[in-house]
Amino acid sequence: MAPTEILAQQHYFSARRILENAGYRIVLLTGSLEADRKREIRRHIAQGNAQLVIGTHALLEEKVEFAKPGLVIVDEQHRFGVLQRLKLMKKSGEGANPEKPAEPDVLVMTATPIPRTLALTLYGDLDISVLDELPPGRTPIVTRRITDDRSSEVWDFVRKQAAKGHQVYVVYPVIAESEETELKAAIKMYRELSGKIFADLKVGLLHGRLDADLKDQVMRMFQQGELQILVATTVIEVGVDVPNATVMVIEHAERFGLAQLHQLRGRIGRGAAKSYCILMTGGKVTEEGERRLDAMVRTNDGFQIAELDLELRGPGEFFGTRQAGMPNFRVANLIRDRQLLELAKREAAAVMAGPNSEVTQVEISRALVALRTRWQRTYGLAEVG
Repeated sequence: MAPTEILAQQHYFSARRILENAGYRIVLLTGSLEADRKREIRRHIAQGNAQLVIGTHALLEEKVEFAKPGLVIVDEQHRFGVLQRLKLMKKSGEGANPEKPAEPDVLVMTATPIPRTLALTLYGDLDISVLDELPPGRTPIVTRRITDDRSSEVWDFVRKQAAKGHQVYVVYPVIAESEETELKAAIKMYRELSGKIFADLKVGLLHGRLDADLKDQVMRMFQQGELQILVATTVIEVGVDVPNATVMVIEHAERFGLAQLHQLRGRIGRGAAKSYCILMTGGKVTEEGERRLDAMVRTNDGFQIAELDLELRGPGEFFGTRQAGMPNFRVANLIRDRQLLELAKREAAAVMAGPNSEVTQVEISRALVALRTRWQRTYGLAEVG
């Protein structure tokens, strides 16, 4: 399950290229498909005719049933709510035997672990694997911060990159202006950039209010190099793979969350050419905003960024749905006491796995029953990730 159609389609075409020749059937289910096509795909999924099902939130629809689920993968996990991820996990057992649902393995993936998940790893509810190296041939992204009164320097740099044959993203936090905000809006800036500043270049506009066909058309033109500059909102945060794009300009960067900034930066640096992320700020920046921007300039490491996000936002609930804010611990501090918590996790695992006396086993069973009784339905949310 992927959060956007662009990303789901990308996975679909990649999977077909790799697996179809080996005899695997791959299907794609998204909300924009025609009703007849949706019905046909749902039938193949329910009958187990498809070995790999790729989709968006459409996979969560009541009519979607799985025959023999073995593995559930949630990509860009931070873009889904806890209950959505839980629904997909539970739904996957509804097909073959409702009385004894299957329990598929679950893999959640993200370049920026949300604070809640990072915190859960301390408690042993998730096994974690880290890919901490760039793919071969890629170079680290250079990130710079600049105030918007120097925007002319930024646009000069963008023009030079376009002259070299590279492509550029320019991202804004809002689609249209309103009376309540002084933020630059994507639509207004698209007109200014395409009509004045870069009148001699090909500039496109992409935001969430465009219909699906127009979104696909704009994105396809950018991917094929027909557009040199793409003005967008965070709709391009995930799932956009254009190796020729080397510059990401983010205006009002102080208004974006840390995970968003890191994900947006991940849209560039996907080819061999050196890439640049430019964080433009306007007006007064809060102390917390300063820390976010400093972290972006300092590191490209998603886990370092997630740890700061954890510190700034808090981990949320461990047995609930709130994904930010500090939990109601009486004594422990999740940041300060990390080493102690990791030690406690190892001790708990040793007790559960080691040879124990009959008395200890009874005590453990009682403790588990007490926990499940206390947290009732929400206890299962701790396993969602």
